[in-house]
Amino acid sequence: MKKIIIVLALFTFGINNAQVFSGKGDKKFQVGANFQEKGTGIIATFDNGLGKNMSFGFTALYLLGIEEVLGEKPNFDDRFDIRARFSANIADIFNIEEKVDIYPGLNIGIKNFGGHFGARYFFSEGFGIYSEIQFPIAQYDNNPVGFEKYNNQFNFSIGTSFNL
Repeated sequence: MKKIIIVLALFTFGINNAQVFSGKGDKKFQVGANFQEKGTGIIATFDNGLGKNMSFGFTALYLLGIEEVLGEKPNFDDRFDIRARFSANIADIFNIEEKVDIYPGLNIGIKNFGGHFGARYFFSEGFGIYSEIQFPIAQYDNNPVGFEKYNNQFNFSIGTSFNL
């Protein structure tokens, strides 16, 4: 019983002292699994705080599980996407910034212009989990076909988040 109380006390202490987004100079790295129609992959993001509620960063995505299209196998450029992103870190509006970071934003990449909405929860000062959705707003090709559809659709990611 004593060990359980000690573990719970340490866990509670870690959560209460975790700072999710601290503003200018705050650096976050996330890596996770990406899920979308007819494909799954690996996604990594980096965000750097520009101000109290703003961050700028990059997203890289590589699709691992892609189905063949009309008998063709996907090339590297069919699987890969990279995006620059701008986020508004708005957890302080809801007075939950010590435990959670909520961040809607916009991204522009080699496949499209889009948006994202995500949330992070930190268990300790350096480690947490995140979940994020990304969606295209404007595609560079108005009628994407074949492999062009893969990085031009709604996707969901979940994974781990780290303070750097």
